Order: sequence, then structure tokens, then C-alpha cells
Amino acid sequence: MKGYGQFCPIAVACETFAERWTPLILRELLFGARRFSEIRQGMPMISRTLLSQRLRHLEDAGVIESELLARGRGREYRPTRAAEDLREVLERLGEWGQRWGTTQFAPENIDLPLLMWNVRRGVDLPRLPPRRVVVRFDFRAFPRDAVDSRRAG
Repeated sequence: MKGYGQFCPIAVACETFAERWTPLILRELLFGARRFSEIRQGMPMISRTLLSQRLRHLEDAGVIESELLARGRGREYRPTRAAEDLREVLERLGEWGQRWGTTQFAPENIDLPLLMWNVRRGVDLPRLPPRRVVVRFDFRAFPRDAVDSRRAG
């Protein structure tokens, strides 16, 4: 990857952090995703090839680490201390996006399956009763084809 060629620490940080999709990959890892498929579930529009490239770059930069799964194919990815140090940056970036972003609730940005994937992260499983729990969400304002259209690709 070509860098900015600057001594500036912001430029150096951006060479790793600010590349397209990278902050979202870190979001997924910092929220608990560990496998390639889990990371991609939180970013359904990224290509498998590009996600693989970004993961390799983050590993080379020491931001994440990975190891082969003991059983089956694939790798398990984990954030390093360097990634944890970016957590606050991501949180502030999200706050900025809520305050100043103008397209967050634009129809083309509403992806209900992705929303539900994100809701799953906030469930504190140990606080649930030991029996099976079913929660139903009704999104009556959205036609069924709008719910599934972004996943078709």
C-alpha cells in the first residue's frame, strides 16, 4: 500500500486506520467478531477479496493477530492492544457521525438485517433466563423486498 510520504503522525496513523472499510473491520473485531464470516456479516457490501487484503494489512501492522482454527478451515482474528487503543477513536467517530452526518437515516442506508445483526451484539446473554427467549421486531414501514434487497449481491 502506498503511504502519504509524510512524517506527520496523523498521516502515519491514517495509512493504517483510514483506508476504506478498515474502521468498520475494527468496529466488528472490537465488538466481538472473531471469524471472517462474522466480520463480513457486519459489512455485507465488502468483497471477500478486499476483506482478506485489509485483514492481512491490519495483521502486518500489528493491529490484529490471527491464528488457524484448531478445527476446520479458516482463522480466528483478535484485536491487539493497538486495536484497543483505537476503540475511543471509533467511538468519537461514531458520535461525530450521529451529530453531523446527514445520510444516516437515508433510505439507501437502512439495512434491516444489518440493524438486527448489530442489535444482537447488545444482548447481554447471561442476563437472559435459562429457557428459550423469542423477541419479535415488526418493521411495518418497510416493504419486505426492501428488507432483503441489499443482501442480494
